[in-house]
Amino acid sequence: MAATLIERYIAAVTKSLSPTAQEDVRAELEASIGDAVEARADQGEKRSDAERAVLTELGDPAVLAAGFADRPLHLIGPKYFLTWWRLLKLLLWIVPVSVAAAVALGLTISNAPVGEIIGQTIAVGLSVIVHLCFWTTLVFFILERTGADTGVKWSVDSLPEPHESGAGRSDLIASLVFLALAAAALLWDRLVGVVVFSTGDLDVTEGLGGQTAAMPFLNPELWPWWLGGALVLIALEAALAIAVYAGRGWHSGLAVFNTVLAVVFASGALYLLVTGQLLNPDFFAFVVDAGGEGFAAGDAEAAGEGGIFRILAVLTGAVIIGVAAWDIIDGWRKAGRAQRR
Repeated sequence: MAATLIERYIAAVTKSLSPTAQEDVRAELEASIGDAVEARADQGEKRSDAERAVLTELGDPAVLAAGFADRPLHLIGPKYFLTWWRLLKLLLWIVPVSVAAAVALGLTISNAPVGEIIGQTIAVGLSVIVHLCFWTTLVFFILERTGADTGVKWSVDSLPEPHESGAGRSDLIASLVFLALAAAALLWDRLVGVVVFSTGDLDVTEGLGGQTAAMPFLNPELWPWWLGGALVLIALEAALAIAVYAGRGWHSGLAVFNTVLAVVFASGALYLLVTGQLLNPDFFAFVVDAGGEGFAAGDAEAAGEGGIFRILAVLTGAVIIGVAAWDIIDGWRKAGRAQRR
């Protein structure tokens, strides 16, 4: 004999429950469903239609069974969701970028092909993102199912401080002081140079007795046009800082101007770096020769894979890109905050 709709529904609800709970739930459902069907039938509704309508109102038997078993049907519930989301966002901001940058830097130093650097960096970055999302979610899923406490409790002390607009007097002073130091460093490098301590009896600079040598870190041939252009960019950055202060905050126009300055700076510096015009080869020739590595200025083999010149050039490029990217992101972030005020 074929089972009725009610019997099939009750069986679907109780099959996932523990044996001790099945009989109680079965009896409860039979009584409640029977009463509902009888109420509809008393109003003149056909019994078969009444049964179908009552069961439809009860909904998916799996959902009903989860309610009887007090079993959550969500991956991460309200108790843990915000903690999970805040932690995951923090990790996604830091870990993939750091790992991808480290991989790209290592491959670049090892003189890997450009295609391999890009491919490996993207692959590793995506892999890290997937692993972060999976394992972080798995940990909170286990916490949710076991009812463990994360130890994170909200209090009024957790309230964040209001975001600064970046347009205060202290921000202006800090920006101008930093830019002044940058300009002074460029001029010092050009006019005085960096003092390098020799470990041997090298007569590099007359009058220094082979003990020290002062020479620029940057290529002297950058003067006057390239270094002059850098000083102009610093002056424009100072004007931007004054405009932010005078306008009492950032807006999209200032963010665009800041982006243009950062892109121009990074493009010019990277062009000079890639073409070998940015750093002073004589400086590194002296440093490595003083260290006994036999590095000679213009020596292609010494400057090749594993050479100090190449390694420092890669590190310098990474710093240039990082500084420019952060400057752009920070400008747009402050402009976005100002628009939401």
